[in-house]
Amino acid sequence: MRLASLFSGGKDSTYATRLAMRAGHEVECLVTALPRSEDSWMFHTVNIDLAPLVGEAMGIKSVTAETEGRKERETEDLRATLSKLNVEGVVTGAIASTYQRSRVDAVCSSLGLEHIAPLWGRDGHELLGEMLSSGLVIMVTAVAAMGFDERWLGRILDEATVEGLMSLNRRYGVDVCGEGGEMETLVLDAPWFRSSLQILEARREWDGVRGALRVEEARLIPKDYT
Repeated sequence: MRLASLFSGGKDSTYATRLAMRAGHEVECLVTALPRSEDSWMFHTVNIDLAPLVGEAMGIKSVTAETEGRKERETEDLRATLSKLNVEGVVTGAIASTYQRSRVDAVCSSLGLEHIAPLWGRDGHELLGEMLSSGLVIMVTAVAAMGFDERWLGRILDEATVEGLMSLNRRYGVDVCGEGGEMETLVLDAPWFRSSLQILEARREWDGVRGALRVEEARLIPKDYT
């Protein structure tokens, strides 16, 4: 099946895209919404401009579309973008967000597309471990929940980090995969990437409760397979 992937450059959309391809689907393009508002209900905002660069690293073309980022209106913006594509379905990295899934379901239904969500309903701890075992190099780019501090920004997820997330889950109820908006990520590399993403310059923003790592300059480093 020809698919478009709703893509942010983060761990969930990247891994969902990979699983769809492994299942035999053809991912025709990566669709990235660029919200004008930081308060988007549907889409990631931190470093979203880097998503096409991650797509280039994967060797898949990107389609970008601006959206006002206003609740409900952004669903219509997504519908307008998908309606122009020659695809049969949409893949998303939704894990537990019924808000996102229900709206993508509605958009797909109206356009006669199938919604594929390979991560849906998965246990967060198990899924995150699977992502790391697959070789994803995942950097934390934003945090917004009790228990997180500025030291999490720019951190690369590993076994120790996962244990830290599990601790925050037990103590504060933080979703291990950040599905509730507690955490955003950026994928820097994976075994199936043609290039790896290198961060050249970034700045931290921290208000005492939440923060973000804003990447100001990045580049792709092609891999040498010879």
